[in-house]
Amino acid sequence: MATQSPFFGKRERDADSLTSRPAPLMGSGTNLSGSPVGASSVPAQAASAAANVAKEGGSKLTVGPNIKLKGVEITDCDTLVVEGLVEATMDSRVMQIAEQGAFKGSAEIDIAEIRGLFDGNLTVREKLVIHSTGKVTGKIRYGKIVVEEGGQLSGEITFGTSPSGNKAAWQPAPTAAATA
Repeated sequence: MATQSPFFGKRERDADSLTSRPAPLMGSGTNLSGSPVGASSVPAQAASAAANVAKEGGSKLTVGPNIKLKGVEITDCDTLVVEGLVEATMDSRVMQIAEQGAFKGSAEIDIAEIRGLFDGNLTVREKLVIHSTGKVTGKIRYGKIVVEEGGQLSGEITFGTSPSGNKAAWQPAPTAAATA
């Protein structure tokens, strides 16, 4: 005689309970791992950009802790949250690297918020935020930059803006290496 598993039919009820919970927005009092943080730890513009992406229902990829994603090209992703290790090439709107997260490769981003490690080619069209635990190395281009005390930045660093939005229209300034 066959018996029905107690788990069948439960998925529909559980799915309803999951969709009824409000999703926390980045910058609303939690860090990337969901732990509460003070309001001063998230820059206002980066938090509002992340909140705008969430409001618009943009695509979001989260690479969780202990996950390794290697040898990929990430496209059509509005927000990338890195809590594990990512070795990739990508073009996105927002990148957030958690303290335990690491990204190696090439990225073109509107807004980057780095609490962990980034190594490679990084082009930030708008704002690069390196928190006190963040370390960015490689070839870095940025529109605006914020480096908290303790944050590290080294490699070929270039300031540039692109008023027309054309990636080839960067206006490079003299390069420098800096460690804050």
